[in-house]
Amino acid sequence: MKQPGLFDVEERLSGLRYLGDQLEAFSRTVDFEIFRSDLEQALAYSDGIKGGWAS
Repeated sequence: MKQPGLFDVEERLSGLRYLGDQLEAFSRTVDFEIFRSDLEQALAYSDGIKGGWAS
């Protein structure tokens, strides 16, 4: 397996956009911001008081 090149990710994303990235299409029709508070609450693993990476 070859090592990814410097621009491989950008080229891959460009190709997906050309083909029609479904997330970009969804974001034009769905307001995902209405889910933000629920997602932040559901994904709040730690308040950081006990250590670990600072947020």
